[in-house]
Amino acid sequence: MGYQTLPKIELHLHLDCSLSYEVASTIKPGMTREDYEENFIAPPKCTDLADYLTRAIKGFELMQTREQLRMVTLDLFKQLKADGVIYAEIRFAPLLHTGLGLSPEEVVETVIRASQEGIERFGVEARLILCTLRRFNEEQSLQTARIVNEFKGTLVVGMDIAGDEAGYPIDAHRKAFAFANKNGIKCTAHAGEACGPHSVWETIKHFHPLRIGHGARSIEDEDLLQFLKKHKLHLEICPTSNIQVNVFDQIENHPVDLLYRKGLSISINTDARTISDTTLVNEYSKLEANFGWTSAHFKYCNMEAIEHAFAPQELKDKIRLKLLEAYR
Repeated sequence: MGYQTLPKIELHLHLDCSLSYEVASTIKPGMTREDYEENFIAPPKCTDLADYLTRAIKGFELMQTREQLRMVTLDLFKQLKADGVIYAEIRFAPLLHTGLGLSPEEVVETVIRASQEGIERFGVEARLILCTLRRFNEEQSLQTARIVNEFKGTLVVGMDIAGDEAGYPIDAHRKAFAFANKNGIKCTAHAGEACGPHSVWETIKHFHPLRIGHGARSIEDEDLLQFLKKHKLHLEICPTSNIQVNVFDQIENHPVDLLYRKGLSISINTDARTISDTTLVNEYSKLEANFGWTSAHFKYCNMEAIEHAFAPQELKDKIRLKLLEAYR
């Protein structure tokens, strides 16, 4: 099946993990293709999530000025257009881009402007999610939540917590998510990736997210699956990434098909287009080859994705019509 032209929604996508060789080598002249593949792309199997995340450092190192941020953002829009994506939620941690003097607010302003330019130039609709990281302290996390609140009404539509789930507890981030919930900020949260169902349970209990980033290991707890289904909590599934970080040994043993058959709300995402060296076309092809997925499966996942997107309702309705037309 040709997935290139099918319209797609992507909800779980990291800006600093999706630099093409074209943009990376423009920002850092002299970088060879070999350098890029060695430093920016993870092997098919990493030791664990922490190992995988070492490649992310290479991305945000090249995103420290306004022009670098603009170039990387527009580069991602170009990739999305080529992949048939019609709506994406792009996430990044503002505090990671202040190494050369930009304030976190200036970082966000720059990515907003570049995203507006990308929407106009490439015809791909997008919104932004700001991340705190597991390794951040309480003040850094709270600062991130306050920045999300400050940019309400712009392209910034939500907050996330990312990073090494197994290495850091949630304690330092409770205040940030309490602030987010109190101020009506829509939240997603990485969980059930490097850790099992207990991580998803505690994330739900303390952060009250509307979506779970990954969440694939929820399959290990039937009570959790029933809870997710009952409360319509959406799982942002990233198959290739999960295999790479050794959450599951091989794609045939990924629970994505099982989650679908159990009627959970799921979407298919790339997570990190560069680190995982993937596209949605690639993800869809893998699911077709390994689980016999058809356009009906992808229609379901894309409709669920736009239903649970943090975009304004008017935009969601417009995107939904495009999906229905294409998958008719």
